[in-house]
Amino acid sequence: MKQKLGILSLGCPRNLVDAENLLGRLNSKGYSIVDDLKDAQVVLVNTCAFIEEAKRESIDAILELIELKKQGRLEKIIVHGCLAQRYKDLKNQLPEVDAFVGTLGPNHQQLRFALTPKHYAYLKICEGCLNKCSYCVIPKIKGKLVSLDEETIIQKVRRLNREKISELNIIGQDITGFGVDISGRSRLTGLLKKIIRNSPDIGWIRLLYLNPGRISDELLELIASCKRVCKYIDLPIQHINDRILKLMNRKITRQEILSLIGKIRKKIPGVCLRTSLIAGFPSETKEEFGELLEFVKEAKFDRLGVFVYSREEGTPAYNFKGQIARKLKQDRFEAIMSAQQKIAAELNSRFLGKTIPVLIEEKQDGVYIGRSQADAPEVDGMVYVNSKKRLLEGEFVKVKITDTLEYDLVGELKL
Repeated sequence: MKQKLGILSLGCPRNLVDAENLLGRLNSKGYSIVDDLKDAQVVLVNTCAFIEEAKRESIDAILELIELKKQGRLEKIIVHGCLAQRYKDLKNQLPEVDAFVGTLGPNHQQLRFALTPKHYAYLKICEGCLNKCSYCVIPKIKGKLVSLDEETIIQKVRRLNREKISELNIIGQDITGFGVDISGRSRLTGLLKKIIRNSPDIGWIRLLYLNPGRISDELLELIASCKRVCKYIDLPIQHINDRILKLMNRKITRQEILSLIGKIRKKIPGVCLRTSLIAGFPSETKEEFGELLEFVKEAKFDRLGVFVYSREEGTPAYNFKGQIARKLKQDRFEAIMSAQQKIAAELNSRFLGKTIPVLIEEKQDGVYIGRSQADAPEVDGMVYVNSKKRLLEGEFVKVKITDTLEYDLVGELKL
């Protein structure tokens, strides 16, 4: 009889892709994959260890499973991924766990057990990172950048095209790094052209995480000219003050960031710009934080996320002088989010009365929930769609916006 295996995948979409590949492999070896952990004999926890909050979530999940095992409701626990890779002594602290398996490295296999809804998928094109930001532990966990084999990537694209998914999300720690380890320069634009050619039945192609230092004019022109590529630029800048950017080892200046934002908005009219920032980086002064807050108010990003700086052992920033108190970091985080809330509401109000394409996700309480091109799965807002006509998951529809909220839109189906 097949052993029943359940999975709990934590962290980012890159982790989710690893979990899908791992499940594909285990499924082919005879495990029966179950949706509900209550039905599982073995549970695999795919962990994240990027920042303090992620580590705490991973540990809490493991402790809950240990409790189930003690109650006899679970036979085995396997801890996989970044936490197991980063902390080799966990087996001494958590003896109830049956196995610890670190990250598996670049994965070229074709087997995939989908954990996303049927209408969209993530496609990882590279593993590891080449940026060496001073606050980030990812290169220590995942290693140097390795671009995945181009032919294998295209084979996966063709398969997903045959499955007629509606949206393909291209991911990596930094997808602009694709090809740098092979030829010394980014080959993302060339790869994207091949992906577009091999996916005629996929409605949207979305690029997630573009390093501001490697965004070429050619890439922007391709995004602007191809209807199926979402007009969505995920541009993490982390800060705007030159001294802090240098301390972060971001290899870009304030002026270069401002010029890039201006160029993107000029080349791609109506583009949705997303960024992420760090609040409370070591030695960040009141004035430097004020500069960041003022920039947020002026730049008016469509989407914005903020991390409270997490002091991670093994990173250069761990030993930086001027570590900032937890409460002050939290206060700065809240100040940025408060400013962004107003900006998001103001930007959303521009959609009132307009008709936009929406990808339907599901139906809840009589209302359909979808996403616009400006909304990446799991991280951005939603469009609530009122429709008397039955709509299908993964269907593209036109929606007239009748109301706007801080982060979400409300509309009705336009026939």
